[in-house]
Amino acid sequence: MKKTGMALLVLAASASLCATHANAQGPAGAGATAAASTSSSSGSSSSHSMNPIKWIKKDKDKSNSASSSDKNLLLTEKLHEKGVLAANSDISSTCSIFKNLNDCVAALHASHNVNLDFNCIRADITGVQTNADISGCKGPIGDKPVSLQEALKRLKPEVDAKAEAKSAEQQAKDDLKSVGA
Repeated sequence: MKKTGMALLVLAASASLCATHANAQGPAGAGATAAASTSSSSGSSSSHSMNPIKWIKKDKDKSNSASSSDKNLLLTEKLHEKGVLAANSDISSTCSIFKNLNDCVAALHASHNVNLDFNCIRADITGVQTNADISGCKGPIGDKPVSLQEALKRLKPEVDAKAEAKSAEQQAKDDLKSVGA
């Protein structure tokens, strides 16, 4: 009898504690209706948005800036003047395989600086085999994309790949900055 009474006492105490804990949280959905009606009535003009995406300010394109085709023409001319880009090609067709223009321009500078065929570097960096002739490339041409530094190491091991890659990336950054891209 004592054991049964003790079991009932423990059961009643635990039920009592659980009920007060659940009651402190309020009924399910309490306040949700009020919060939803408050946020929908204020619309998107609320300065206290809980959406973190709205916290990031996005830069709008400037209406007076040159279009990307104009920038590509300027960049093509600049690279032709430096002798980095072949005379019969343009930046759009040369860099169509690359994910971003900066990587392509850096690869162009690196190929020019260390006297390598651009098609060899492009094949290594992008991992894409095009119909361009890469039979004259020294070193292995992999199927997986690699960094510019790794491509330079593979294709011309005698050069300081790290320094050449850094230099080419800086030249590319400067060129793109000068044309506003």
